[in-house]
Amino acid sequence: MRAAAMALSVFLVCAAATPSTAVTPRPVFQHYVALGDSYAAGPGIPEQNGTPPGCGRSSANYAGKLARWLRVTQFTDVSCGGATTVHMNQPQQVPEGENPPQFTVLRADTDLVTITIGGNDFGFGEILSTCARLGAQDPDGSPCRDHYTAGGGDELLDRVGHVGGLVDRVLAEIKQQSPHATVIVVGYLRILPPTKGCWPQVPFAAGDTAYFDRAEKALNVALGERARAAGARFVNPYPYSITHDACQPAHRRWVEPLRPAAPAVPMHPNEAGMTSVAGLTWLSAATAR
Repeated sequence: MRAAAMALSVFLVCAAATPSTAVTPRPVFQHYVALGDSYAAGPGIPEQNGTPPGCGRSSANYAGKLARWLRVTQFTDVSCGGATTVHMNQPQQVPEGENPPQFTVLRADTDLVTITIGGNDFGFGEILSTCARLGAQDPDGSPCRDHYTAGGGDELLDRVGHVGGLVDRVLAEIKQQSPHATVIVVGYLRILPPTKGCWPQVPFAAGDTAYFDRAEKALNVALGERARAAGARFVNPYPYSITHDACQPAHRRWVEPLRPAAPAVPMHPNEAGMTSVAGLTWLSAATAR
């Protein structure tokens, strides 16, 4: 991982300094499709110019950056905040409109697909709100962990297994509709640190920050396993975003806390985070052909 981290650092520095020379000199991919949820769409990050507006799709999300760096011939981004695996094949109702089933843009000649999905099936939003609510009642304990393990098992780990099965079906259908595509599953940036939290920026109880982090790590591991089993590539931003979580200083973090300092919605990537994910994904895509 150290070599990959160094390569990412060099790439990001070069891309920032000389973007016209840091990318592939000719299109390697002709038709690139970006699928996924809010961690792909980039809600709150300028420019918000996707349709429908309720999807929160930014031109500066990781897919938009990747498309420019790769100089793809045709780019279609249908990622949408709140999307689950269901919305790959069913329309998604959002404020100010409806996002069509995301798979409708896949074609037989699509040759690059990126997808970030599973976080909403896992229940990121519900888990974060539950942990914050319980944390306010018992800030020194671990009420969220107690809540999700009350039955003797661990509900969040059970959910990880369920998400894996859903992602299996998603990847199988992508392969069916776009059989020649390079498919890259992109995981989730680290949201919280592995130990101590940062009340009140993220109002989790003292014992719940590490619990949530372990669950997110398990989700990323599962996504990687399902990607590899399907013959897809996997980009895991999680290990690279340690010290860039929502509890870090504003100039360092890639995910914003409840009161964002950078343009982004709470507990979601900012543009710096999207740039980092784009760099990791570029490294994967550039070595696929």
